[in-house]
Amino acid sequence: MRPYERDPKVIYAASFATVRAEARLDRFPADLQPLVTRLIHSCGMVEIADRLAYSPDVAATAHAALKAGAPILCDCEMVGAGIIRRYLPAGNEVIVTLNNPATAPLATEIGNTRSAAAIRLWKERLEGAVVAIGNAPTALFHLLELIDEGWPHPAAILGFPVGFIGAAESKAELAANPRGIPFIALKGRKGGSAMASAAVNALAAGLPEETSHV
Repeated sequence: MRPYERDPKVIYAASFATVRAEARLDRFPADLQPLVTRLIHSCGMVEIADRLAYSPDVAATAHAALKAGAPILCDCEMVGAGIIRRYLPAGNEVIVTLNNPATAPLATEIGNTRSAAAIRLWKERLEGAVVAIGNAPTALFHLLELIDEGWPHPAAILGFPVGFIGAAESKAELAANPRGIPFIALKGRKGGSAMASAAVNALAAGLPEETSHV
């Protein structure tokens, strides 16, 4: 067996140092750099830094919302599972409605996916929330449709749906017209639940692994 690093603090420090050395983080606002670092760390691909679209105020706005107790609305269970609860500054509620019993019938009613239908169950919690989408392009598309219809505005949208059908297009729509909502999205087909939850973790707490063991 070849030797390998076993100290989590050393592993995180070396990982983040590699990201900083290779990703040219100084092109991003200072308060966004921990988020970009954690996104890259979540997937091991430094090149995603070249494909991020964002509003300059997304980090400050989302962090303030979390500190004020805003809920986190996730499009799938994997996003919710990846959020590190001890990082949340106000014991924030993490809400996933994909498997709510009402979701499947609602999907049939509206002629859309369960992921899209699940968004409709957020209406009472959407105002000022942090939205993290890491799986379904239809969830992001439908959220934007509902906002266009007059639904409440979340504090921020973290757009990381992944796949070959609709992922690039849904994020392009968000970037082209964020409806006045602070956002960050990864352009193109790449994305995923790990990135969406990593974004929440960074907005909640930055990079605490650099100063303490996990």
